[in-house]
Amino acid sequence: MSETVFAPWEDPNEKPLIRFQNVTKRFGDFVAIDDLTLDIYAQEFFALLGPSGCGKTTMMRMLAGFETVSDGRIELSGQDIGRVPPNKRAVNMMFQSYALFPHLSVWENIAFGLKRGSMPKEQIAARVDEMLKLTRLEKFAQRKPHQISGGQRQRVALARSLAKAPKLLLLDEPLGALDKKLRQDTQFELMDIQETTGTTFVIVTHDQEEAMTVASRVAVMDEGRIIQVATPAQIYEAPNSVYVADFIGDVNILTGTVKSAGDERYHVDWAVNQPPVLATSAKPFSDGQECHLAIRPEKILISPTKPEDAENAVQGKILDIAYLGNLSTYHVELPGGQIIKAQTANTRRISRRNFTWEDPVWISWSATAGVLLDQ
Repeated sequence: MSETVFAPWEDPNEKPLIRFQNVTKRFGDFVAIDDLTLDIYAQEFFALLGPSGCGKTTMMRMLAGFETVSDGRIELSGQDIGRVPPNKRAVNMMFQSYALFPHLSVWENIAFGLKRGSMPKEQIAARVDEMLKLTRLEKFAQRKPHQISGGQRQRVALARSLAKAPKLLLLDEPLGALDKKLRQDTQFELMDIQETTGTTFVIVTHDQEEAMTVASRVAVMDEGRIIQVATPAQIYEAPNSVYVADFIGDVNILTGTVKSAGDERYHVDWAVNQPPVLATSAKPFSDGQECHLAIRPEKILISPTKPEDAENAVQGKILDIAYLGNLSTYHVELPGGQIIKAQTANTRRISRRNFTWEDPVWISWSATAGVLLDQ
């Protein structure tokens, strides 16, 4: 029996949990969110990704009720939440700073929000214990925040946010304060907790790797607009624009004009004194149209001699080498001065490099390796 893939956004009968409908947010003359429409579904782990100042935190603050919408409406479970105060929304927000009470123990920090409600004492105790177990903090229950590590404090903040069983948890750069190794471990913990509780998570981050790791879908933002919403794999393999291709991971962009070469195949004229390169695209282009060919470094092969059967091959010389342990990235300068990155996996230990600086090399790639973009 094959496991069904979680993709409610592909089901026309599925109702979204959150709807942004033509939402605009102005601060004076500055438009922070510009006529934005977006659906987020129950149980999604949804990432808002973009550079600082792109509007992702403003979106989150409007969901939480800390900012009001200038135009348009936001619905949660079919209800317009524009007039609903923050404390009456089934939404919780976890801040970057964690905002724990230093004088309260871990147990009391998690219980704080529950005590302010009307939950009976024994139910509070059971719920806090459940949260401690979920976030693997049982043995730290009586410690104060300063007596535990940054990663543990992050889990306390998460446990406190989840204690009231919100429909929606908003996480604003939740792993920003952690070092790289701990961030990676915590990303997987977050995913496990999200899956266990079934709570819808919306995370704001400017870290592409983080968004690509944790999210069911990613919205790439720029200047208050959403440029593309898709699964991490689609964003990486089929970006809809140079902006998205360039924002996620490393990419080479060849800019030129296209000419049809038959069935969904195109020649791209990209450099003086260089033969055109071959690319494929299901999206139609007209002859002479300007285009951008985006090719990921790992899809480019580097070799000392011209490969015989390559659909695209260009000669250049090695300008720079970045050795990253598991990968080596070669910066190859082409005759026109353009620099192309090619990446090879270091599958075995090598005593000497195959290529070194200034070496003449050939780079090659298949017609299907790149994505042809019109913007």
